[in-house]
Formats: sequence, C-alpha cells, structure tokens
Amino acid sequence: MSKHIDTLLKGKKGEDDKLSSISKAINSNEAPVKEKHARRIILGTHREKGAFTFWSYALGLPLSSNSILSWKFCHVVHKVLRDGHHNSLQDCMRHHSNIVETGQLWGNLHDRYGQLVALYAKLLCTKMEFHVKHSEIRANLEVTDEVLERVAGTDINNVFQLTVEVFDYLDAELRLAETVIRQLNTSIAISTLTSGQCRLSPLIQVIQDCSHLYHFTVKLLFKLHACLPADTLQGHRDRFHDQFHSLKTFFNKARDMMYFKRLIQIPKLPESPPNFLHAASLAKHARPVVVIPDEDEPEQVDDDDDDPEPLINVSDVTMPSMAVPQFDIFDQTFGPANGGFDDRDIQIENLKRDLELLRTDLERVKGEAQRYITQLKSQINSLEAELEEQRVQKQRALVENEQLRMELEATRRRNAEHESVQATFGEAETRAQATEQRYNKLKEKHTELVSSHAELLRKSADTVKMLSATQQTQEEVESTKQQLAFEVDRIKQDADMKLEEQKFEMEKLKREFEEKKAEVERVKGTLQSNEKVGEQQTRSLSALQAEKEHLMHSVSEKEAALSSLRHAAQLQQSSLQQEREKSTRELGELQGRLQEKSSREEQLQQKLLEEQFSLLQGTVSEAESIIQDAVAKLDDPLHIRCTSSPDYLVSRAEATLGSIDKVKMGLSDYLTNMGDVGGLLRALTKFSHLAADTIINGSATAHMAPTDHADRLTENCRGCATQSLQFLKDLKSKASLQRADPTSIRIVVQKILRLGEELRPKGMDVRQDELGDLVDKEMAATSAAIEEAVRRIDEMMNQARKDTSGVKLEVNERILYSCTDLMKAIHLLVLTSTDLQKEIVEGGRGAATIKEFYARNSRWTEGLISASKAVGWGATQMVESADKVVLHTGKYEELIVCSHEIAASTAQLVASSKVKADRHSTKLTALQQASRRVNEMAANVVASTKTGQEHLEDKDTMDFSGMSLIKLKMEEMESQVKVLELENQLGNERLRLGELRKKHYDIAGVPAADLSEGNGLAPSSASEPSSPKPSKPSIMRKPALAQKPNLPPKNMFR
Repeated sequence: MSKHIDTLLKGKKGEDDKLSSISKAINSNEAPVKEKHARRIILGTHREKGAFTFWSYALGLPLSSNSILSWKFCHVVHKVLRDGHHNSLQDCMRHHSNIVETGQLWGNLHDRYGQLVALYAKLLCTKMEFHVKHSEIRANLEVTDEVLERVAGTDINNVFQLTVEVFDYLDAELRLAETVIRQLNTSIAISTLTSGQCRLSPLIQVIQDCSHLYHFTVKLLFKLHACLPADTLQGHRDRFHDQFHSLKTFFNKARDMMYFKRLIQIPKLPESPPNFLHAASLAKHARPVVVIPDEDEPEQVDDDDDDPEPLINVSDVTMPSMAVPQFDIFDQTFGPANGGFDDRDIQIENLKRDLELLRTDLERVKGEAQRYITQLKSQINSLEAELEEQRVQKQRALVENEQLRMELEATRRRNAEHESVQATFGEAETRAQATEQRYNKLKEKHTELVSSHAELLRKSADTVKMLSATQQTQEEVESTKQQLAFEVDRIKQDADMKLEEQKFEMEKLKREFEEKKAEVERVKGTLQSNEKVGEQQTRSLSALQAEKEHLMHSVSEKEAALSSLRHAAQLQQSSLQQEREKSTRELGELQGRLQEKSSREEQLQQKLLEEQFSLLQGTVSEAESIIQDAVAKLDDPLHIRCTSSPDYLVSRAEATLGSIDKVKMGLSDYLTNMGDVGGLLRALTKFSHLAADTIINGSATAHMAPTDHADRLTENCRGCATQSLQFLKDLKSKASLQRADPTSIRIVVQKILRLGEELRPKGMDVRQDELGDLVDKEMAATSAAIEEAVRRIDEMMNQARKDTSGVKLEVNERILYSCTDLMKAIHLLVLTSTDLQKEIVEGGRGAATIKEFYARNSRWTEGLISASKAVGWGATQMVESADKVVLHTGKYEELIVCSHEIAASTAQLVASSKVKADRHSTKLTALQQASRRVNEMAANVVASTKTGQEHLEDKDTMDFSGMSLIKLKMEEMESQVKVLELENQLGNERLRLGELRKKHYDIAGVPAADLSEGNGLAPSSASEPSSPKPSKPSIMRKPALAQKPNLPPKNMFR
C-alpha cells in the first residue's frame, strides 16, 4: 500500500515539475527559453509517451494577448516536435487549427514579434503536415539515404511531388530566418543582449532542419535528372539556386554571430551549387553536418528555479544522559562509616541502578511509541489518500455510467426509429406488390409499356434504397462524430477536474503536515513532562494502544468498503467493454460501406479519364483533317493563282512556332494530370489552324519566288505537313503518347521562317559592308550642315541689322531668332539620336562587329541614312529660304514649307531610332523630348513667319459704293472665275505632289504596288469617272495598316 502511495506522490511531483517548467519556459519576458526547462518538457513527453500534459497546459495560455509569449510557445512546440516522443507529432497535429489561428491573428497585426509568430506558425504547420504525410521521416529529419530512397519510391511522379514538398518546407524555414536577421539589422541589436537572443534562439532548430533539407533536395534533384529531360526541370534548378544562395547567406551571417559560436557548429556550403546536368557531380556532394557541442559549464540557478527540498528532516532526539556520578557530600567530608560501605549505601546504589534501568526502559518505550505514532500517521495519510482516490474513481464511474446509459437510450431510440422506417418500407413493398398484381392483369394489352414501367419502378426502388442507406450512413457517421467530440470534451473536463482535485489535495496535505508538525511538538513537550512522572507516561501509553486498536478497526472497515467499490467498478467495466465491442462492430460496418463508396468513385474517375482521352482523339482527328486539307491545296491547280508576301509568311511561321510551344506545354501538363486535357485541346486546335495557314501561305509565296527558293519552300511545307501528321498520329494512341514530341515540326517551321526572311526585299543602293561607314558619315554630315546653317543665320542677322530698320527689322529678327532656335533643337536631336544609335548597336550586336550589325539590319540602317540625309537637306533649304525672305527675294510660304519638311524629317529620324530601342531606355526618353522640342520650334517658325507676313502686307479696303448693280454682278462673276481657276490649279498641284512623292518612294526603294497598298493610292484608270470637285489625293492620308492577303475561299480549292 505504501509503495502505491509513494508511486502516486512521485507521479504528482513529476507532473508538478513539468507544469512548473512549462510556465517558466513560456512567459512574456523578452529572454531566450532556458535549455533546462525545455529539457524537462521533452523528458516529460518521453515519460508519458506523448504531449498531452503539455497541450492541456498550453491551451490555457493567453497567446492572443502577448506576441513574445506566442513566439516562445512556437519555439517550445518546435523543440517538442524535433526532440520529443514520436507520439508528440500526433498530439500536436490535433491542435493544428490552434496554431493556424494564432499565426493568422498575429499576421494581421503590425507588431515586430507578431510577424515572426505568423511565419513561425506557418513553418510549424508545414512541418507537421509533411511528417504526417511521410511518417517514415522523423520530425528531427535524421534519416539515412536508404530511408529517403524508400520514401521517394520508384514512381517519378512521387519523386517530383516529394521534391516540391521539400522545396516548400525549406522555403518556410528560410523565410523565418531571413525575417529574424532582417529585424536584428533594423533594430541594431546584438546577439549578446537578451532581446536579440530571444529572437535568435529558435534559429538553432532552423539551422538543424535546413542542413538536412538541403541534403534531401540535392539527392532528389539528381534522381529526377536521371529520369527526366533537363528542360522539364529548369524551374526546379532555378528554385534550388535561389534557395542555395539564401541558405548560404544565412549560414554565413549566423556563423559570424557570437551567440551561435558557443552553441552550435554551422557547416560550410560549397562555393557554387551542384551541377545536376552531370551525374558525376553527385560524388562531390558532401552531406552538411551540424554539431551541437556538449555543455560543460553548469547552468545558473535562479531564485525561482530551486529544486524542491524534502518536506521535513526528522532527526533522532537524544535526551541528555542523567547518569552522572554523584558523590555523597557527607562521605566526602567525614569519610565512609566503619571504614567502608554500610547497608544504606548498598541500598542507595541498588536504587540508583534500578533508576538507571527504569530510565533506559522509559527511553526505549518512548522511542517505540514515537515509531508507532509515525507509522500510524503515515498509514492514516495513505488510507485517506487512497479513500479519496477511490471516491474520485467512483464519481468518475458514475458519470461514465450515466453517459453510457444516455448513449444506450439514444441507441434504443435510433433502433426504434429504424424499425418504424422498416415497417413503413414493408408497407410500401406490400403496396408495390399489389400494384404489380393489378398491372399484371393488364399485361396482355400493354406488354411493352408495363415491362418498361416495371423496370423504371425497380430502378426507382433501388435508388430510394441507396439514398436511404446513404442518408442513414451519414446520420450514423454524424452521430459517431458527435459522440467522439462529446467524449473528448468529457475527458478534458475530467482532466481539469482531476488537476483541481490534486491541487486541493496538495493544499490539504500541506495543512495536515503543519498540524502534524505542531502535534509532534506537543508530543515532545508531553514526553519531556512524562520524564518527571513515570505513571503518567504509562497511562498515555495505554491510551495510545487503545487508539491504535481503534484505528486498526477503522482501517479494516475502510478496506471492506474499498473491496465493495472495486467489485462495483469491475461490473461497470465489463458493461463498458460490451458497449465498446458493439461500437467497434458498427464502426467496421461503416468502414465497409465507405470502402464500397471509394471503389465506386475510382470507377467514375477511370471513366472520366477515358472520356478525356476520347475528346483528345476527336480533336486530333479534326486537326489531321485540317492539315490534310491544307496539303491538298498544294497540288490543286486553282491554288497556283494564289500569291502571298514573304512578310505575311514570316508572321504566320512565327505564330506557328508560338503555338508549338503551347502544344508542348499542354502535352506535359496532360501527362502530369491525365484528368485535365483542356489546355492540350486548345493548343492543338490553334496549332492545326496555324500550321495549315503556314503551309498554304508558304505555297502561295513560292508561286512568286525564284525557282530554287520555290522548290525548297514547297518541300519544307510538305515536310511540315508530314511531321505534323506523324505527331498527331502519336497522340492518338496511349502507347505512343509518351514519345510524342513536336520538336521535328519546330525544325521544319524554322526552315520555312528562314526562307521567308530570305525572300524579303533587301536594300539596293549600297553594299552591306559599306552601310556602317555610311551611317556615321551621314550623321556627321548632318551635324555639320546644321552648324553651318546656324552660322549663316547669325551672319544674316548681322546683315539685316545693318540694312533694315523699323518693322522690317523687327520681323526679320523674329524670324531669324525662331530659325536659330529650330536649328539648335535639331542639332540636339541629332546628338541624342547618335547616342541612342550607339546604345542600340552595343546592346544588339553581341559578338559581331558594328559593320556586321549594320549589315544584318540593312533595312533599318537604310532608314537611318535616309532620315539623316533629309534632316541635313532640310536645314540647308531653310537657311536659303530665310536668306531670300530677309532679302525680300523669296516667299514666306517657302519658309513655312521648309519648317514642315524639317519636322517630318526629324519625325522620320526619331521613328527609325525608336524601332530597335528599349522601351525603358533613358536615351529614348531624351530623344522623344528633343523631338517634341523640334516640333515646338518649327511651330514657332511658322507662327513668326505668318505674323511677319501679316505685318508687312498692305491690305486695301474694299469700297464698292460707286458701282452699279450690273458692275457688281460682273465683278462677282470674274471673282467666281478666279476662284474656280485657283481651285483647279490647287487640284492639279496636289495631283502633281502625289506623283512626285510616288516617284520619290520608287527611287527610295519602295515598289509602286506596295505604295498603292500602304498609302491607299488607287492605280489611275481611264474608266473611273472624275469628280467635278477636286478632292484631296490619297497620298496625303495616313498609311493604312498591313492587311492579310486576300485568298480565295476554301470551297474553291475543293
């Protein structure tokens, strides 16, 4: 009995120590968690084989009120997951939602520790989900390569998925570490302060996890590269490189901190990540090992961390010996009578010896009495504790009995409801049988109708049965869930109740201990008084003996009561066992039904996959028909009349290359997930139409090409069709679906693209090797022409000030000033264009020379040369026109036209430079600002010219007062004649202008056919009626957008 009580007391003491360690480890002080408290919590999980006690206390913590408390809570949970008992993972997974809610709460608040708590909670959830899914990998990640190979398996899809999960795991670890270090850098905290150590202490577990996860990632990626092509794993390699550099930066920063140098040895990663494209690099990989050094120095002991001392320290109380030899004073003075001992002396000596014997007997009796008292009191305490425990067990058994009785009544009610449903169903069956009998009487006249109707009735009855069974199953599952939830709540309440009772019992024991201690003091006093009176001690001894007999009698009565209680508990336990067996049988039936449902769902999933593949086959068949129709056009005689431009063929070929990439991506997605074929269907549909369009336009372009190019283009079009049909044929069968590859189609389409680019028109004025020198020469000549124009304008300004005065001087100065500003703006535009041109050449030539770059982009180079020539010529013409206007030998309109021509030339130069420039280039922005400045200055020249013209022209007042009616009519008719003549001249001049521009475009290298298409000019035809009112020629309109060539309808080729 005493051993049992000692075991209970030890268990209670250990549980109190564990709760004390939890409260000291998880607090609101901004200091790191002490290792000894965490060690006690971890040892407690191994002692109780789980983390139930930890979570029963942790659920009561005010995590939502203090971010530091939540941070320490996450740290302790991380330690329990890594180093605690393996059942701790399941206990922590039950409280997954609590951790998620804590992370979401602090993630929405603007608190420095709150952001860390949100990231830590996400890391813990990711860790628990990963290890629950892969139970063979322990939570501390310390597994061998053989275990990792076994977890990954031989299926490459499983290896791919496991690699993605390890990537996510490592991302969560690195995000937490980077955020902690960034906060430390922001707050300028050092690792020697408690505030910095509070943030840094969880990074020890993060470093341990990251070293293992890095090794897992390297092993899995080498395995993937051994089974899959390198292009497929490009995303994995990029993600690994990012994680490698982040992890290396984190390890280097942590290695430099003083806090980590005495607690952990951080491994060094290689200078560069492993090369997964070479399998031999795996032999160079070394697994990083994190070493935790042993703690030699003892931990500091705080005032609140002292170990509990023993309650009392009872030591044997030894009475001072009274046997001190006493000498008779009379004998000392006179000596003994008769020279020796007399009878009285002998009696005195005998009495003294008897007294000593009585004293020793009294001491022995006192010691025995004390031992009896101590034993009896300990027995009383143990019996009272056992009685209290039996009372608690009895109360708990009564509560469980009441719950089981309620469950039994609920089960009986369900059975009664089930019987009523069965009775109703039986009545329905009888009515159905009667109905069938009545229908059987009419079977002769309506045989077919009755048979079909009976079949429908049977299907309906089966459906009703299935629905009722499913509904009943769902209700039973819901009731079982509710019962389990109720039982979990009851267990929690029992645990809380037991904890409160244990606290109350501890307080009661302390009070009783104080009372017993006082009673011991009183007994000591009584014993001291009993030394004087022996008879009183004898009477007290007899009283104690009587009390002992009374206590023994009460103990026997209590043992009889305990035996009766044990018998009742055994009966209750047997009834509970029967109910559990019944629940187990019902649970087995429910699991069987669930297995049937899962098998049915698998059948439906297989049917869905077959339907998806049938859709793919139908789409492939339609694509084959489209491409075969396009191939048939190549041999159709009517197709010979169709033509197409190389530019349109190049655009179609580029679109086809883009669709091939989408087909390849859709095929890889479909092979990964056979249940989703939508992306592949859309890509195949677009590819079939674009490939057919490329084949038809390639053939049409070959009709206008030279013989050699035409033959090669036609051959490549047929090759494109052949490779496309072969690829579509591979997609039709599941056996050849894995080896289907559109790479061969891409190669043929690229050949068609190159032939189309070769057929494009090239520049004819200058040889390609001279283009680079010519561009530099023209830009330099343009700059020189502008500088010469500025100089001449300054000379004209000085000459005008000498020769003219008054209004004419003012007009001339205004015009010349505006021309000078325009020349300066043009000069700035040319310089900016030159800088942008150098940037384009340096960014696009690569390893080629500048001349080779200009030769490779000949059309763009010719555009630059033409624009620079136009700018230089326009500047020269403006100077000449301004000179004539100042000398009054020219017209103001010439100056206005020159301004417009310069604005158009500079716009051409800007457009030529903008074609190949980067949209985000600063030099392009500067060029556009310079272009706007040129336009503004040209507008100022036009405004100054018109204003000066208005000031210098003399306008006569029109006085018609002396004319008669006939004279006015004659003048009006003459004015109308002049107006018509001027309008006719204006129309003729516009037509002449259009022809001049057309000839200019012909000389510049643009064919007349392209000019008529691009600028909207219709060829002159005598059959078209001329409009009575001259219209503006179409050469002044904006060029129309390039259109798709007009091809005959498809039905013409069939």
